[in-house]
Amino acid sequence: MAESLTTVISKAVPILRDNIDTDAIIPSREIKGVTKTGLSEGLFAGWRYVGGREINSDFLLNWPQFKGAQILLSGANFGCGSSREQAVWALTEYGFRVIVAESFGEIFYNNCIANGVLPIRLPGRSIALLVKIDKDIEVNLETQKIGGISFDISKPHKHMLLGGLDAIDLTHRSMDNIETFERAYFAKQPWARLK
Repeated sequence: MAESLTTVISKAVPILRDNIDTDAIIPSREIKGVTKTGLSEGLFAGWRYVGGREINSDFLLNWPQFKGAQILLSGANFGCGSSREQAVWALTEYGFRVIVAESFGEIFYNNCIANGVLPIRLPGRSIALLVKIDKDIEVNLETQKIGGISFDISKPHKHMLLGGLDAIDLTHRSMDNIETFERAYFAKQPWARLK
């Protein structure tokens, strides 16, 4: 179960590049295990560090004014490439709760929802307006607004994020209906039950 998301008020880090793939978000060499923890140090490692592990002062994520930021602004096709769920885990562990991009890799988008991260699709001109805001930006999932700009999200995804739910949680909430269906189904077709 993920942490529920209703409102986020934070600075936004503008990493305005197109086609940021999951290997750029968390390079495979940075994945040392199979858990959701221990990945934040490797987030954007190829850009955050130079010469091994020296901090790259030119990379925005290393700038003091973006410390603790929970909103990431980007370009088109964010999270493309492999289906590496560790990319979302690294972003989440680092502290990001909202990713705004013109478009997302489809698997990455769904991994965000499953892990309590709000992926917001906005046109480039709207993202450019958010970049110009030099104070904290408010994201409100209930009203579907970020910095006063409306965004779309499907009702099921919104429900999952507001409730801090993943697919397993949704299944558990439907157990009464599932059990009722199974009883009726197997009463009519007892031969179909595997033993």
